[in-house]
Amino acid sequence: MTVPTPTAAQLDLQARARELSEVFKERATEVDRTEDYPMQNAKELAAAGFMGMTIPQEYGGPGLSLYDVVLVIEEIAKGCGVSGRIVVDGNLGALSIIMRAGSEELKKHVADLVLGGDKPVIQITEPAGGTDVNAMTTTAEVRGDTVVLNGTKTWITGAKDSVVNVVVAKLVEDGEDKGLCAVYCERDDEGFDLGKRNYMMGLRGIPEMDVHFNDLVVPRSNVLMFGLKDIMGRYNNQRVGAATVALGLAQAAYEDALHYTTQRQQFGHPISDFQGLRWKLVDMRLALDASRLLIHRAAASASLSESGLPDPELAALAKLHAAENAITVSSTALQLHGALGYSRNIRVERLYRDARMFTLGGGTTEALRNLIGSQILKPFTSGVS
Repeated sequence: MTVPTPTAAQLDLQARARELSEVFKERATEVDRTEDYPMQNAKELAAAGFMGMTIPQEYGGPGLSLYDVVLVIEEIAKGCGVSGRIVVDGNLGALSIIMRAGSEELKKHVADLVLGGDKPVIQITEPAGGTDVNAMTTTAEVRGDTVVLNGTKTWITGAKDSVVNVVVAKLVEDGEDKGLCAVYCERDDEGFDLGKRNYMMGLRGIPEMDVHFNDLVVPRSNVLMFGLKDIMGRYNNQRVGAATVALGLAQAAYEDALHYTTQRQQFGHPISDFQGLRWKLVDMRLALDASRLLIHRAAASASLSESGLPDPELAALAKLHAAENAITVSSTALQLHGALGYSRNIRVERLYRDARMFTLGGGTTEALRNLIGSQILKPFTSGVS
């Protein structure tokens, strides 16, 4: 599969995102310090047309592709990783579930909220179950024309500041477990109770919350999707988005390191003249280009599929490579700054902390390796019990 070449319209989209990213860059340190959700950034993303880019035109959106979205995410994340994550959630993941399976009324309602700046939330992880999704205990019990949610979720990104929520739960009907489903609810619904906040090492501006569901009642029509395969299939575009935030953070760290090493003088020369340090810059560039190509390939695969979703293996490869190399690149950038890199006086220290999350959230690197490995070995194991 070839990697697409951006069109003139896509280059313009990217340039507009780059311009807004420079504004967010000036605010990012304060977002990290206060650990407050950057609501103003979300409003400006919406005003620029960067929220709800994937919403179809019949619901008021532009109906753009995953490839369009990743071009924007990388630029925004370079300035502010938190804002990059807002763009991911404002276009992918939970939103794609709603736009695929929601009623016409719900689609229009959610489209208005997201185009206005709301960041949808997908709730999967539980205190006793992360990667093992089938072990979750949150239930959606059918009672007549309604469904009642009960249970606890954890590490829910932005639950405190977002209206739109999609909750993955076990559907129970007549006392029988019918498997996993995705249920739409809203933050202000009765029975939607916020629990403790989990304070994080990086990406501090999006509160990670516990959420408790205590007999939260929604119409049965709010059950949007059934089965782990379909639900997690919709999560693959979010995985590509997360990979792109990691890439944007790493690109910012590389650019800072490149600037610093060409300006910093030691022994009468810029330190970029020294071969050992120059090779580090080359390795960083190599890692970034490889991540970008993998991400763009995964994004392009979505346009070729009937579902409109990226190939799961390509999405996993992109996320795995971008996440691990974001840590490597940002760590190298910090090293190239010497003691200055370890201080909070410059942003490389924050970029390193922010990048560290992506080997954990959205599928651990271990889980992704298992997924990729199963795909690699499938031709050799079919029919083997």
